[in-house]
Amino acid sequence: MTSSGYTTLFLDMNSYFASVEQQLRPELRGRPVAIAPVNTDYTCCIAASYEAKAYGVKTGSGVGEAKKLCPGLRVVLARPEIYVRVHHKIVEAVETCLPVESVDSIDEMTCRLTGSQRAPEAALALARRVKRAIRERAGECLRCSVGLATNRVLAKLATNMQKPDGLVAIAREELPEKLYGLEVTDLPGIGTRMGARLRCCGAGTMRELCALSEQQMADIWQSVVGRRWWHWLRGEDVPLAPTRRQSVGHQHVLPPELRNGEAARAVLVRLLHKAAARMRDMGYCAGQLTVRVEHRHGVAWVRKAPLGGTQDTLMIVRVFAGLWPSRPARMPYAVGVTLHDLEPEERATQSMLPIDQARARLGRAMDSLNARYGFHTIYPLSMHDARDSAPMRIPFSSIPKLDLAE
Repeated sequence: MTSSGYTTLFLDMNSYFASVEQQLRPELRGRPVAIAPVNTDYTCCIAASYEAKAYGVKTGSGVGEAKKLCPGLRVVLARPEIYVRVHHKIVEAVETCLPVESVDSIDEMTCRLTGSQRAPEAALALARRVKRAIRERAGECLRCSVGLATNRVLAKLATNMQKPDGLVAIAREELPEKLYGLEVTDLPGIGTRMGARLRCCGAGTMRELCALSEQQMADIWQSVVGRRWWHWLRGEDVPLAPTRRQSVGHQHVLPPELRNGEAARAVLVRLLHKAAARMRDMGYCAGQLTVRVEHRHGVAWVRKAPLGGTQDTLMIVRVFAGLWPSRPARMPYAVGVTLHDLEPEERATQSMLPIDQARARLGRAMDSLNARYGFHTIYPLSMHDARDSAPMRIPFSSIPKLDLAE
């Protein structure tokens, strides 16, 4: 039987953060490397090179433990801004071959195949072109695994079947037998708890899971998600459930010199400035603000306030200023802000007051200037003393644009 072709190409960068460091620092190539968020043995590795993985070092390993497993391990401090910049170079490289439909995380993306691209040989050739474009345009150390299948779920699953530098295609005619060698927890989104539920329901292996009826899978998941899985495992291109952004937020552990009330306030204003700029960039308005201050020994101060559906940084800062005086007089340890109840700006009620319209124009002007000249070109005066604090953290799923990545 001939294959009916593929609809989806999924790309997963291999050991991404460690590979970027090896690309930019030739002395690290071929050596075991781990990436850590801070310079201490008491944190964990957020990435490991394949040379380090050969010694048992993996994502989540404690740095101290990793050093014992691999005496020659080089521990490198994470550089989030660099990883974002290289991510955008990778996207540009892929788009010289075909459009990127969605960026699923900083090291994953999905592309849709159309027309003649879906033919098996054409799809495989295109996947090889994508891998070559990344090597040539982003760096020879940046390897990726590519999966081809008739839906996104199976294409993502295929990338995990051969690493590093893999290329695996799952044709609909090969299903479900090609999946039988996998564990049910290898399926994207199915963790240990769901795996335990499947075992209790007599579907602890892929062969048993694929033998279930659509209704049986709906009963196990207790939702329409089970029905979707039934179709996905048969190669059908059932779309994922639509998602909507619910919140935008930032948090920051304060360094010792900023663990006082005035400095914590300035950091919070900077976090609000960043969150509001991101929210405007995504085209949302916020209905509620939450401010959180952590103190030692697990004590936290949390306050919420309505915003009425706004994008206005200055108004959000003003609402925050009204909450701040009720803060207890304890030494702050960590702070965070979240903008909730997001609504697409085209559906939000727009104020007709001239002052509010002027503030909206001001916000867009701030974003334009910061995009052109750098994120700190213009900002609220109240964050001046903290403008260099709260640097960007690893953006695993929400990748900022380069002008918002500072």
